[in-house]
Amino acid sequence: METPAPLSQLLQALEAGDLPAARAAAAALQRAGAHSVQLAAEVLHELRQPLLGVKAYAQLLAEDGGPSGPLRLLLAQVERMEQIVSDYIRLASERPAPQQHLSLAAPIWAAAKLFSINPDSARISLEVEAPEDISVQGNARLIEQLTLNLLNNARDAMAGRGRVKVVLAREGSSPVLYVADWGPGIPDELRERIFEPYVTANKRGTGLGLAVCRRIAQEHRAQIGLAAPGIIRDVPPPATVFRVLFPATDAAPTRRQRLLVVDDETIIRMVFRDLMSKECEVIEAASGEEALDLLRQAPVDLIVTDKNLPGLSGLELAQQARRLYSNSRVILMTGYPSLVTTQQALELGVVDYLLKPFDDIRQVRALLRTSLSEQALPPAPRTATEMRRVDVLEDNPTTAKLITEALALAGLEARVLASAELMAMEKPVGVVVSWDFAPAYGRKALELAKALSQGAPFVVLAEHLTMETALESLRAGASACLPKLLSDITALSRELSRAFKREAP
Repeated sequence: METPAPLSQLLQALEAGDLPAARAAAAALQRAGAHSVQLAAEVLHELRQPLLGVKAYAQLLAEDGGPSGPLRLLLAQVERMEQIVSDYIRLASERPAPQQHLSLAAPIWAAAKLFSINPDSARISLEVEAPEDISVQGNARLIEQLTLNLLNNARDAMAGRGRVKVVLAREGSSPVLYVADWGPGIPDELRERIFEPYVTANKRGTGLGLAVCRRIAQEHRAQIGLAAPGIIRDVPPPATVFRVLFPATDAAPTRRQRLLVVDDETIIRMVFRDLMSKECEVIEAASGEEALDLLRQAPVDLIVTDKNLPGLSGLELAQQARRLYSNSRVILMTGYPSLVTTQQALELGVVDYLLKPFDDIRQVRALLRTSLSEQALPPAPRTATEMRRVDVLEDNPTTAKLITEALALAGLEARVLASAELMAMEKPVGVVVSWDFAPAYGRKALELAKALSQGAPFVVLAEHLTMETALESLRAGASACLPKLLSDITALSRELSRAFKREAP
């Protein structure tokens, strides 16, 4: 299929670093309709990879002592192209980002740091007033991007040295963010249109930054616009003040969550402390015994523990923590993963299994945030029927028959489901799902079993049990991942009894 002319022009402009041409081509794409916008977003997303390569090799050349002037210009152009790509994709995206309760100060300071390390910002005097006790329901990454876009907009409006001030405050019960600059101001003819894509008085800008700010503000149910210069009590007053007013937050402050990190390596504990201390209370222990002493004093919301500890192992700590508090949530870390320990972790209800060294610390932080946000719910009372019924997702009739017999030995009644089309029924005592369930293979089978279980335990049976299968099952919340012991129904029955916490026959 031939590439549409505006898209072809946009790609050529990006490759050449011609921002005015890129802006004109992007505007033409927007006029072409929603289909073209989505197509452009997808192509721009693919452009990120070659841009990353160009940027990486330019940085390597700079380290080797190559000509610094041309390389600096090259890197600056690449970063500007990256910003165009990111802004356009954000505008084209229809998917809202996840939100959580957070302090506004953290993303604002993060944006200020990114702004300051940009060489173009060296001529700008930046002041930030951001108290930590002002919070919103929002997405930290997007609020950081909104703040950074406003800072970049202020900087680019000033030709030489200048001053920018960021103030976080309250208007009544509503958090408000001000970004002020002492530049030339906004022309009157543009004041009503500055948040439209590709509208800008700045020759260096793309005209997308403020449009992205408006999009992010809308996702946070916030109002963004220009405020009177007198709102910032400085002499002389600023020329331009942007105001972002967030929804009122009347909720009482919530209890600070507690994360217990257990590792005999000091550096690992320090990493977790620096990673999470702004979001929760981080408690440290160098051994399983020390961790148990802390747990006896007070419960925690999440435990992250190394598996190979001196003395009490991480698995033993998880077991002891469950005895102290039945809803204890544990993430196990190890540099020596094995199928056996993964299965043991499953039986103990471990939340996840972190492999050392960590590939991406941001993924670790995302996992911790998710685990802290999930609350362990107390089991609901069950009827007599629920206490016996186990739903079995298995499309092989012979295998389903053998699983039914194994469950019967454990005093459980099987309801075999051979289709992914499930009807709502009362909650079962548990679910058995085949990893090879044809209507929903692998991860899809796990998702189906988790939904069907309604919080009850579910067990995964795999024809060929591997480390990957066990890890996927653990992360999906399975209580066990077992090989299909179809040649020994008694052994399978015993394992299912353990998984469903029933007396073995």
